[in-house]
Amino acid sequence: MKVMVVDDEEDIQFLFKQKFRREIKDGKIEFNFALSAEAALDYLQKQGEASVVLLLSDINMPGMNGLELLKIIKTNYKSLKVIMITAYGDENTYQKAIAYGANDYVNKPINFDNLKRLVFGEI
Repeated sequence: MKVMVVDDEEDIQFLFKQKFRREIKDGKIEFNFALSAEAALDYLQKQGEASVVLLLSDINMPGMNGLELLKIIKTNYKSLKVIMITAYGDENTYQKAIAYGANDYVNKPINFDNLKRLVFGEI
């Protein structure tokens, strides 16, 4: 499964690689990382929709935020599943994410056991 993680914090890459190390080693998941919404869109434009099956995006990022990215993704890449991730989980943001088409919504700090259940079959 090809997954893109969009987050402006570089250390998130190490965290995901560590938490999913067994699944990566077993070939169950492959991660691509983008440090901005713009970089994620650029990747998708160049590689095509089939290059990613699930996008995990932070909401609060400089430049284009995750909700803006979500609207574009759901307009241009309808089959791409999206889970939004935020450290600032409030009801208004949650409602916007669901209204814009998010498949799910996860608060930071991330519970990786729950995230694995979402990634591997419950969305």
